Amino acid sequence: MDRGVLRLVAAVAAALVVAEAAVLAFAPRDGVITPLPVDVASYFSEAQLDRARDFRRPQALLYGVGLAIQALVLVLALRRPPRRLMERLEARPVLGSAGLGALLAVALAVATLPVSAIARSRALDVGLVTRSWPGWAWDVVLSTAITAGITGIGLAALLALRRRFPRGWWLATAIGGVAVAGAWYVVVTPVVVDPLFNRFEEVRPGPLREDVVALARRAGVDVGNVLIMDASRRTIASNAYVAGLGATKRVVLYDNLVERFPPEEVRLVIAHELAHVHHDDVRNGLLYALIVAPFGLLAVALLTDRLAPSGPRGRGPAAVPALALSLALVATPVTWVSNQLSRDVEARADAFALELTGEPDVHVRSKVRAALRNVSDPDPPAFPRLLLGTHPTTVERIGIAEAFRRERAATATRDAARTSVQVP
Repeated sequence: MDRGVLRLVAAVAAALVVAEAAVLAFAPRDGVITPLPVDVASYFSEAQLDRARDFRRPQALLYGVGLAIQALVLVLALRRPPRRLMERLEARPVLGSAGLGALLAVALAVATLPVSAIARSRALDVGLVTRSWPGWAWDVVLSTAITAGITGIGLAALLALRRRFPRGWWLATAIGGVAVAGAWYVVVTPVVVDPLFNRFEEVRPGPLREDVVALARRAGVDVGNVLIMDASRRTIASNAYVAGLGATKRVVLYDNLVERFPPEEVRLVIAHELAHVHHDDVRNGLLYALIVAPFGLLAVALLTDRLAPSGPRGRGPAAVPALALSLALVATPVTWVSNQLSRDVEARADAFALELTGEPDVHVRSKVRAALRNVSDPDPPAFPRLLLGTHPTTVERIGIAEAFRRERAATATRDAARTSVQVP
């Protein structure tokens, strides 16, 4: 094994080790409730479990097929690029790199379109999505256009840095990339991107707004706008989120959450989302990325150097497929590691919501209802859950509520015992 391969293997291993170490460093230590083991059959019937598994497991397989297709497209673009097109693009390296990056994004979307359509058709069959096929097609076109623009600009910028700083471009990319991603997520997405796909309406003064403001005050969170989003145009899945920063911060409620769930369950969902702001989860996520990204991008740089053409051609558009494939190959296992932190953060948010509302029965009821509406597998297999799960499973979330209930009962018993001892 030559030194270049050894360096590459070491860089990939270092990226994964650093990602795991950062997970341990950022994992919540306070405010976490260890879930009690619960029997899934106590909360879901066999028919409900079969329906969820019959839907979700083929969906996971389709997701894997989509990833394999994308990898194949990138490999073909690397090994057999169209010569005439490449000659034209290489005449103007920066614009050519941006154009090829955009074309690759479109090619990936088109290649996986049949798989996406099959997955959507299955979601229609179980009543999970409500968007018409023409509406879905428009969403695909719009999201592909946005992705193509971002991909083209991003890859062109990375290659420009690679030409200017051949040895240290990966470090500049890591720092700049995290800053840009943070600005995009916190400022641009809620103000510019989200309104392209959904309509938002300000919640008028009344019980709902008062509930949100009161919860936010108790959570120590200063919110700006409280909005309802027309999510029911696309799905029956119900949720809420807190987005933005400063003047752009808003609590966003899905319309089907407000309309179809009782107020106490809506409050619990809102409390969970406020927990992420209370614990500065977005900030911590960006710090996590700032630690992990340099090591991951060093591995990307070494892999790109091995895959891209040698000489001057390897500094221009001809390197775009190599860079895109390297990013995908390194980011995928790093994301699998990072998902551990996401699950821990989400579990802490559940615990915070329980502390804020004090309603374990509502928590259990809402998780069961959400799993049924979303046709989710309450207790998925361990391996895909380990790699792909970003949230605790429904069974684990129910276990958190049951642990909270037990601890609260034990605390009440201890308090009653102390009171009885003190009474003469």
